[in-house]
Amino acid sequence: MTVEFDEFDIEGPVLFIPTRHRDKRGVFAETFRHDDFREVVGDIDLVQENQSISVPINTIRGLHFQTSPYAQGKLVRVTKGAILDVAVDIRPRSPTFGQHIKIELSAENWYQLWIPDGFAHGFKTLQPDTHVMYKASNYYSPEHDRGIAWNDPDLGIDWQLYGQQAVISDKDRQHPGLADVGPETLGQIPPGHDFATVSLSRAKGAGFGAAPQ
Repeated sequence: MTVEFDEFDIEGPVLFIPTRHRDKRGVFAETFRHDDFREVVGDIDLVQENQSISVPINTIRGLHFQTSPYAQGKLVRVTKGAILDVAVDIRPRSPTFGQHIKIELSAENWYQLWIPDGFAHGFKTLQPDTHVMYKASNYYSPEHDRGIAWNDPDLGIDWQLYGQQAVISDKDRQHPGLADVGPETLGQIPPGHDFATVSLSRAKGAGFGAAPQ
């Protein structure tokens, strides 16, 4: 396998780290192999690739997801700059429903985060002029495009703004909180969940330490 991978305490997301080969010319890496990817995440095909360029620092995009039958998994990477990447578990029957993971992805660390369908995804840019690319397991469908408020207090996401103003689109400002998303979108929401951040755990036999939170 040409990549190492690590898993989280929330079942589903996977962190991929390509093996980089360095010499006097620079660096080479296989950043994606279909067979390696499917060996880790299962029988999933990636059918669309998207790119965003966020000019200001502290740009927040999210939290986005698509409903069935156009639910999307995403393999996210940064080709320039850095982001704080966040994935919220919105699977109604999941024991970690409403909990989230977050991790820094950057052009420097080469990390790629697999976020399966059943999660809402968002990120904050940590550097100006940040370029994000992601492969998706389903096509974009405007009719199935949904969102959750990035600052929903129930989710308890620390976006690490430190008093600075976030740059957010008008569309993302209008998303409801998770508790206000209708059951026709998520199904019946179980009561009594702890909306708390979940840390990255070390994968069995991965051979490297936990990634930064």
